[in-house]
Amino acid sequence: MRNRSIPVEALIVVDVQEASVTGDGALPEAARLVDRTADLIARARTGGAVVVHIQNDGPAGAGDAPHTPGWELHHPVRTGPTEAVIRKTHDDSFEGTPLGGLLTGAGVRSLAVCGLMSEMCVQATARTALALGYRVVLPYDAHATHDIPAEPGISEAVPAAVVSRVAAWPLSRDADVTTRAADVTFTAPARS
Repeated sequence: MRNRSIPVEALIVVDVQEASVTGDGALPEAARLVDRTADLIARARTGGAVVVHIQNDGPAGAGDAPHTPGWELHHPVRTGPTEAVIRKTHDDSFEGTPLGGLLTGAGVRSLAVCGLMSEMCVQATARTALALGYRVVLPYDAHATHDIPAEPGISEAVPAAVVSRVAAWPLSRDADVTTRAADVTFTAPARS
């Protein structure tokens, strides 16, 4: 992991929705995640970077089912030319969404990915961004997940912090995994 200033042109905020950061369904590290993502969003806006809030449309009956209180984004959105909301139904924020076109249209070449769940949507989104040729920064303290419950005959419970660390590990070969969100800096994309 790196501890140095890493400039990027976009921030992808994955699934920071009420069902996962408030109430009984909140992640163990929800307070830290909300604090770090709020700081990243504020600094991205100030730096002129593109900010994309990803909103998961969960299945009927799920905590993040569309148009339920748990589906709502936790952070306020300032929609405009450099900030948008993109809804998704798959782990990968690029799959079946206009995310790639939005980033290409804005001239983005580098991005930071934060949010949840570390081993699912954050990792899938970061992997696709890398495959598409983006420089990807993953601030370790700005993504989180739930504990994995014990499975008799397979393993004891796996703490959320361990799951997040394992999810980031394979990305560190190609992405810049930084210890602190504070090490990410933002700049406006150089439009093509």
